[in-house]
Amino acid sequence: MTLIKSISGIRGTIGGNPGDNLTPIDAVKFAAAYGTWLKDYSKKEKLTVVIGRDARLSGEMIQNLVVSTLVGLGIDVVDLDLSTTPTVEIAVPLEKADGGIILTASHNPKQWNALKLLNEKGEFLDAEQGAKILKIAEDEEFAFSGVDDLGSIVKNDSYIDIHIDEVLNLNLVDADVIRKSKFKVVVDGVNSTGGIAIPKLLQELGVEVVKLYCEPTGHFPHNPEPLKEHLGDICKLVVEEEADFGIVVDPDVDRLAFIDNTGEMFGEEYTLVACADYVLGKTKGNTVSNLSSSRALRDVTQKHGGTYEAAAVGEVNVVTKMKANEAIIGGEGNGGIIYPESHYGRDALVGTALFLMLMSERGGTVAELRASYPAYFMSKKKIQLTPELDVDGILKAMAEKYKDEEISTIDGVKIDFQDNWVHLRKSNTEPIIRIYTEAGSQQAADELADRIIGEIKTVAGI
Repeated sequence: MTLIKSISGIRGTIGGNPGDNLTPIDAVKFAAAYGTWLKDYSKKEKLTVVIGRDARLSGEMIQNLVVSTLVGLGIDVVDLDLSTTPTVEIAVPLEKADGGIILTASHNPKQWNALKLLNEKGEFLDAEQGAKILKIAEDEEFAFSGVDDLGSIVKNDSYIDIHIDEVLNLNLVDADVIRKSKFKVVVDGVNSTGGIAIPKLLQELGVEVVKLYCEPTGHFPHNPEPLKEHLGDICKLVVEEEADFGIVVDPDVDRLAFIDNTGEMFGEEYTLVACADYVLGKTKGNTVSNLSSSRALRDVTQKHGGTYEAAAVGEVNVVTKMKANEAIIGGEGNGGIIYPESHYGRDALVGTALFLMLMSERGGTVAELRASYPAYFMSKKKIQLTPELDVDGILKAMAEKYKDEEISTIDGVKIDFQDNWVHLRKSNTEPIIRIYTEAGSQQAADELADRIIGEIKTVAGI
C-alpha cells in the first residue's frame, strides 16, 4: 500500500495504517493543511473552496472528510459532488472561490484516491505553495474554528451543465457545423464521471452516442488508464456499430483518447496534435507540450507558422510556459488538451469539441486524418538502479556524452537527434531512470531505448 506526498497534492491507496496509506486521518490532515495555508495565503476573513470528485468507490467517504475539515476551519464549501477535474477548475473562478480540491486519483486503479489542490484561478499550485502545505501537514499546525465561526456547505450539482455551456460558447466551436456532420460516436466513460459529461456534451452537439461503461458506479471495468492494451472492448464496438470514431476518457476526464473508424487507436499523443491543428488553422500562435510528448506537435505548429516550446513534465510546468510564450493551445502527450480561451487546465470536453470541429470541416475518416500527420512512434521503458548509485551523476554523464547534440536539462536529460529523441527522467520515489524515445518506426524507437539503457549501465558500472 502507498501514500505519495507531492507538491501537487496527496494520493494513495485506501485502507491500512495512517502515514502509509490514504486513510481518513491522512485525508483530514492534508485537507486541514491546505485550508490552513489558504487562510494565510489569501489574507481574507471568509474563504470559499469548491470541492468535486470522480466516481471512484472511496470518493464519497473522502469527500465527507474533506468537506467537514474545511468547515471546521471556518471555510465555506461549494460541493459539486460528482464532477470532473476540468469542471472543478472552471467552477473556482465562476464561484469567485479562493481555491478548489478535486478528489480523484486520475488514471490510477480503484484502490487509489487523491486530493488535487487548486488556487483561486482554478489552476494547480506551484512548487513553493505545495511545499508549504506539506510542511504544515508535517507539523500539524492547525487552528480550527469555534462553533460560531464554522463554515457552511452549499451543494451545486449543475456545474457539468455549466461546463458544457462554456464549451459550446467557445469562439472556435460551432454546434450547427457539428450537427450537420451527423456523427456517430462510441463513448467509454470507464464507469466514472466522463460517462455523464461526455455523452451530455455530444448530445448537445447533435452527435449520436453509443454508451459503453458510462454508469458512474466507480467499478472500473478495465484498467482506467486509456492505453491500447486496456481498450479492446471499445475498439471492437466502434467497428460493430459502424461508428465514426470512439472517445475514451480517464476517471476524472482530463485525458482524452480517440479510436478511429477501423477500431485502431488514434494515439494519445495525436489528440493534442489534431486539436492544435484545428486551432492553429484558425488562429496564428504558438504551442507548448512537455519534453516527453511527440515531436508531431512541433511539426504541425511550424506548418502553421507558429513556434513550439517544450516544458518540464507536469501540468503546472506546461501552464507556466504556455503563459510565458503566449501559447494558444498546449498540453501533454497523454491526451491532455489545455486551451487557454477556456481555462488553463487539461480538459477532455474542450478537446472533444475541437476534434469534432476539425472532423466536421476537414471531412473524411478519422483513420485518414491520422495518416495525414507525421508518423512517429514512442517507446517508454525504465531501468532499475540500486539505491546507492548516483542517479543525478549518471544523467549528467549522459548529457556530457551527447553534448554536441541538442540537449535540454530542465527536467532530467533530453537529447534531440536529427531523426529521433530520447528523454531520461529519474523517479522521485525510487532509484529508477525512465527512458522515453521517439522515432520514425516502433522498431527504431525500441532500439534507441535499448541502446541508451546499455549506455546507462556502462556509465553506472552495472
